Amino acid sequence: MCALMQVPFADLRLQHLSIRDELDAALEEVISSSAFIRGPWVEAFEQEFSQLVGVPHTVSCGNGTDALYIAMTALGVRPGDEVVVPAMSWISTSETVTQAGGTVVFCDIDPETWTLDPDRLEEVITPRTVGVIPVHLYGHPARMDRIQEIAERHALWILEDGAQAHLAEFRGRPVGSFGRAATFSFYPGKNLGAMGDAGAIVTGERDLADRMTMFARHGGLRKHDHTIEGINSRLDGLQAAVLRVKMPYLVGWTDRRRAVADRYRTLLSEVEGLELPREGEAARHVWHLFVVLVEDRRVLAEKLREDGVATSVNYPRALPFLPCYRRLGHRPEDFPVAARLQDHGLSIPLFAEITDAQVEYVADRIRHRLLSGGSG
Repeated sequence: MCALMQVPFADLRLQHLSIRDELDAALEEVISSSAFIRGPWVEAFEQEFSQLVGVPHTVSCGNGTDALYIAMTALGVRPGDEVVVPAMSWISTSETVTQAGGTVVFCDIDPETWTLDPDRLEEVITPRTVGVIPVHLYGHPARMDRIQEIAERHALWILEDGAQAHLAEFRGRPVGSFGRAATFSFYPGKNLGAMGDAGAIVTGERDLADRMTMFARHGGLRKHDHTIEGINSRLDGLQAAVLRVKMPYLVGWTDRRRAVADRYRTLLSEVEGLELPREGEAARHVWHLFVVLVEDRRVLAEKLREDGVATSVNYPRALPFLPCYRRLGHRPEDFPVAARLQDHGLSIPLFAEITDAQVEYVADRIRHRLLSGGSG
């Protein structure tokens, strides 16, 4: 057996150390000016993020969940409206439909990309359907050409969930540029992460941006001018400063993630009993997560833990099978692809700072454990 090596699932501290001086200086500027809520750092972040994703208007907010809720409220979701959501995602995608007053309708995922399956989409559209939320899951863009075609035919809006997909592209276009709006999370573990909660919505429509901004700031574009009843969901200056420091590094970090994913796929390409994630045609995957399918992931995860390799399960239950949606009466056969992913998906370490030696070690341990039946 090769020498034991410790490989974390992710290491946010390494990223911090690599740019610590810049972060410290930016945070000190915010603190010195007491620009803790909105202010110049937030405004600059919104402009720079718009440039990064190629969409004219950015509305920053408290977190990625708020971003979905704010966007759907601005899009006019009302009681009785149905919104289609992929069966595999974090619960924010579906719970915010209910919070906005709509009804969640689940659709199975594509077996190649694990994003919303356009071939199943029309099956769940009814006269009450008003919109669809494609999730660019794990950093892989959804098949937006087909989804757009179907949405246009049925007069549906599209709200992209790009929480895991900063800089992902489909047919050369950045995610976030296909729908009427798109949401992003900057949770610390994301490819572009803050040092706390943070989120944003992008849109090409000025009127929609104003409605979302108004709703997120207590219903007014100016203080004490409350045109509507809104909520309080504002990005703070400290998080904006952190994100502005990190943004120039995101292209390089993304290139490194893609290189690591390519190396894993080469090293593990012929391992029997292991199904590797794919990059779909015309897609640019940014590899927020590298998820493999294995028959008994519990045994493999335990053996890898003994080898010093951390793993994770994202997500252990597909959305339709969560207790909060038991009322819908869904069964695994209703969403067979999502059910398979929930039962057999295992995330292995992938982050921009992982070393080549660690990548080789992880692949070696997976090969060894599967070849030995998980007990070697």
